Amino acid sequence: MSGTWTKHDMDFLGGHRQRRTRQAAWSRAMVRQTVLTPADLIWPLFVIEGQNERSAINTMPGVERLSIDLAVEAAKQAASEGIPALALFPNTPGHLRSENGEEAYNPDNLMCRALSAIKQAVPDIGLIADVALDEYSANGQDGLVRNGEILNDETIEVMVKSAIVQARAGADIIAPSDMMDGRVGAIRMALDAEGHDKTAIMSYSAKYASVYYGPFREAVGSGERLQGDKRTYQMDYANSDEALREVAQDIDEGADMVMVKPGMPYLDIVRRVRDDFNIPVFAYQVSGEYAMIEFAAKAGAFDRTAAMMEALYAFKRAGCDGVLTYHALEAARILNGERV
Repeated sequence: MSGTWTKHDMDFLGGHRQRRTRQAAWSRAMVRQTVLTPADLIWPLFVIEGQNERSAINTMPGVERLSIDLAVEAAKQAASEGIPALALFPNTPGHLRSENGEEAYNPDNLMCRALSAIKQAVPDIGLIADVALDEYSANGQDGLVRNGEILNDETIEVMVKSAIVQARAGADIIAPSDMMDGRVGAIRMALDAEGHDKTAIMSYSAKYASVYYGPFREAVGSGERLQGDKRTYQMDYANSDEALREVAQDIDEGADMVMVKPGMPYLDIVRRVRDDFNIPVFAYQVSGEYAMIEFAAKAGAFDRTAAMMEALYAFKRAGCDGVLTYHALEAARILNGERV
C-alpha cells in the first residue's frame, strides 16, 4: 500500500481505533484499570507540644505541626472521610534531645501521648508510629553515633525499647524508618514477647538517601541539627537490586508490609517489589515531592489539584497498595465528591 492513508484504509487494516473508549467520561470510567479511593491514603501528621497550638512549615505550604488536641481533631476529620490510618511524627523539644536518644523510649513522650489521645478519641483509625532516633537525637541522625560512625546494633536496642512504649500507647503499626540491619526481627521478637503479637510492622525497607527529605527534617526539627549525612545506612539512589535484597530480608524477619521511600522518583522500585513479592507495598510521597507540587502550582506551572491527583494515581498504577501523602485529607474529599 502506498500514498495517502484514508479512513477506508484504516478500516481495512482492522479498524483498531484506540480512541473509541476515550470519547466519553462514562466509557473512560468503564475501562479504567487503576482505582483510587480514600482507603488507599495514609495521612502523616506532625505533632508538637502545647494546647490549641499549630505552627506552619515554611517549606511545606498548607501543612502544619499540630498540638495533640488538634491532632485528635484531624484524626476525626480523617476518619469521617474514610482515611484508614495516620502516620505520626513528633517534633521533640530541643531540651529533650540527646546523643543517646533516651526520650525515644520515655512512655510519657510526645509520640506516646499523641498515640494514646488519638486512640482514645478515634479508636477505629489506624495509628502508625515512626521508629527512628532522628526525632530524639541531638545530632539529627537516625542512629547512635560514636566517633562519627553510626552504630547499628546499639541503635536497634534503643529502637526496640521505643517500639514497645509506642505499642503500649496504642500504636497499631510500628514503622521502623532507620535502615539499620536486623531491626525488623529484633522489634518483632520484642513485640511478641510483650504480648503485642497483633501489632503489625510496616518496614521502611527501601529507603533511599535523598534530597527530597529536606522539608520533613524542618518539620520534625532535625534538619538544622543534622551532622554529616545518612549515606552509610540509607540506600544509594543509583541502586535497584539492593532494594529487593532489603525487602526480602525484612520479610524474612517478620515485616507485615513494606515501604519504598521516596515515592515518585522510585516508582520503578515499587514496580519491582510488587512483581517480586507477595506482600502489601506502600510508598511515601515525601515532603520534597509535596513541596514541588505546591510551589510549582503557586508559580502557575500547572493546575494544583490536577497534579495532586495525577501523582496519586501514578502510585497506584505502579503497584502500591497505599500511599502516605500530605495531600490525603484533601484528596479524600475530592474522591468523596466534596467541594474543596
